Amino acid sequence: MSKPLISCIIPAFNSDKYLAEALDSILAQTYRPFEIIVADDGSTDTTAEVSEGYGDRVRFLSQKTAGPAATRNFGLQNAKGDFVAFLDADDLWHPEKLSLQMSRFEQQPELHLCVTHVKLIWTQTLREEQEQYQHHVRAKPVPGYATTTLLARREAFRRIGGFNAEYWFCDATDWFMRAKNAGLIMELLPDVLTYHRMHEGNLTRRKNEASRHEFLTIVNKAIRQRCNQ
Repeated sequence: MSKPLISCIIPAFNSDKYLAEALDSILAQTYRPFEIIVADDGSTDTTAEVSEGYGDRVRFLSQKTAGPAATRNFGLQNAKGDFVAFLDADDLWHPEKLSLQMSRFEQQPELHLCVTHVKLIWTQTLREEQEQYQHHVRAKPVPGYATTTLLARREAFRRIGGFNAEYWFCDATDWFMRAKNAGLIMELLPDVLTYHRMHEGNLTRRKNEASRHEFLTIVNKAIRQRCNQ
């Protein structure tokens, strides 16, 4: 019996610096079959050239710049798999990520989505920051309710829709809240299977105040909806 196809979507915007490492971490997955889609958000660097260097192993698609959430939706619209996973262009997966997650779907047919724990990794240029946080909770694995840890049935997106393109920082928070409110069954694996890279170009680092404001907007919206129920 053939295994389900997983669509692995990388949303990218001027991501040539780390993109090859992200692609390699997908190609190193022990699970097969999968497809890789680089959904480009109007990059002006060599993101296209990096992607096209992988030949037919990677499908490169581009749109006018519309933001991270819209780019994930763009990749999703072009995905062929019954399962969907997302990897940010500067992050990495453990080689067993997809295999371990898919085993949970095999054991639990009612499961809609699965996430993993995530660990931060720092670039050499941020070594001082890494040392500062070496004994802090931020340096320890945490539950990864984020797109980069997610593996979901395509059906989950049919039920609750894609990511809200109005949000540039917290679209994942909004999506997971909608999933919970819709009664989708989700599981958090205890394994660290995703690595989030800390570097000078992190969007939330560059737009910290805007990120906080957006998060509070989503939380306040959820509180109001709950009070009105």
